[in-house]
Amino acid sequence: MDGNGRWATARGKTRSEGHLEGVTAAKRIVAAAVEAGVSFLSLYTFSTENWSRAAAEVSYLMFLVRSYLRKEYDFYRRNGIRIVHSGDMARLPRDIAQEIDEVTRDTAGFTGLTVNLSINYGGRDEILRAFRRHLAQGGAGELTEDGFRRHLDLPEIPDPDLIIRTANERRLSNFLLWQSAYAELYFSPKLWPDWDRADLFEALEEYAGRSRTFGGTA
Repeated sequence: MDGNGRWATARGKTRSEGHLEGVTAAKRIVAAAVEAGVSFLSLYTFSTENWSRAAAEVSYLMFLVRSYLRKEYDFYRRNGIRIVHSGDMARLPRDIAQEIDEVTRDTAGFTGLTVNLSINYGGRDEILRAFRRHLAQGGAGELTEDGFRRHLDLPEIPDPDLIIRTANERRLSNFLLWQSAYAELYFSPKLWPDWDRADLFEALEEYAGRSRTFGGTA
């Protein structure tokens, strides 16, 4: 979800105001995904690399996570949205980790759209942590793809069909590196705070017209 800072700068606003507008856009897109019948949606919320940003910006991003996880509970309930988390919880502030634990527990029984919030997430970090889990469990026998997958953060969630990146950025930037092997990629020039229902539906429509062979023949 790229472009919050550029959106704010272009309007003479602070980066914090851009991030706040990005949260509003995320809620619009989650609602649109529910309408479209999407089953799983992952939002790259805060990466392992984002800690290198200015301390004030990181602090505000953590504030947004803490504030909106609980604030949007009625929205989750009305739409049957289940919240899950991917990423390393160990480095997150204790109150953020607690909020994540509570919202994932409280929405666990909802059967609509599953929203994966990737907070303190990095694809390489996830792969390393998965391998450490494998070793911690003895590391015996041949390690297969299916066996390794069971050690990932959310092995029950299917690999993404479509990865969308906004703000004209054209790279994965350490997102779902293991899971994205056969994902279709969609790049949008629009900044994330400007995204709305029409943008998501346009991306889904383009995806629906693509042919996926997974290495085979059409």
